[in-house]
Amino acid sequence: MSMPRKVRKAVFPVAGMGTRVLPATKAMPKEMLTVVDKPIIQYAVEEAMAAGIEEFIFVTGHGKSAIENHFDRAAELERALEERGKMAELKILRESLPPEGSVFYTRQRAPLGLGHAVWCAKGFVGNEPFAVLLPDDIIVSHKGNALKDMIALYEETGTSVTLVTDVPREHTRRYGILEPAGDATGQAVKAKNFVEKPDPKDAPSTLANVGRYVLSPRIFDFLDEKKAGAGGEIQLTDAMVELMHEEDFYAWRLHGERFDCGDKAGLVIANMAMALRRDDLRTQLMPALEALLESAQKGEKKCA
Repeated sequence: MSMPRKVRKAVFPVAGMGTRVLPATKAMPKEMLTVVDKPIIQYAVEEAMAAGIEEFIFVTGHGKSAIENHFDRAAELERALEERGKMAELKILRESLPPEGSVFYTRQRAPLGLGHAVWCAKGFVGNEPFAVLLPDDIIVSHKGNALKDMIALYEETGTSVTLVTDVPREHTRRYGILEPAGDATGQAVKAKNFVEKPDPKDAPSTLANVGRYVLSPRIFDFLDEKKAGAGGEIQLTDAMVELMHEEDFYAWRLHGERFDCGDKAGLVIANMAMALRRDDLRTQLMPALEALLESAQKGEKKCA
């Protein structure tokens, strides 16, 4: 019997401690930090919903109950909004939720790496292809929905896909970098290997992984081995490299923007960028940002 080809499920690894944004994450999951008026995790869930995902699997850890609460009905709040005639707010609240019965939670009991977190979802994924979304990365596609396009490529070819974006060569040491198998100029680039955080002079390309994957269930054959990789953790990239030695594997080039909310500067930048994309906020923010920038530049000159 042939393997199911439709990609219906998505895994969200949300067990990390968020140490790069302490003290904000001391008592709050980093995925619940807000970008404008939505938690970071909601951007990823809405992206998956728009791409046609039907089942949402969260790999959580200790202290993550706020995520479960966020994607549940808030009966008292909804009733209060309705009584006060705040129907627009009520509509936003309800539309932000995945359909009832489509959300599942499992725990990663020890911080053993991204590969281990994905492995923890195996019982929910089963023998189906699936997407993985890292909530730290907010993806803004300039054309449609990059995840939807990746899913379409998988469903057409049966090959796993990862999202990549061009980065400055001097930044390759921050990312997993694609080694292409041949021409790397197209939208879909066949992958030969991934090199973790290479020195710029040794980087095989400037195409970096950016937290979106559509994977064959065969990835679990390699994650089952629980081999420790970089940092002593079970790395998803290592399993992907093993998989691409046996099957074709593609990288899908992002035409858009990626905002890394995993550190303090990235979180602030994401807030500014997403706020400026909104018509209801842009006119208020632009004068304030210009004034702040002017003030900061004057301060730099005084310090100099």
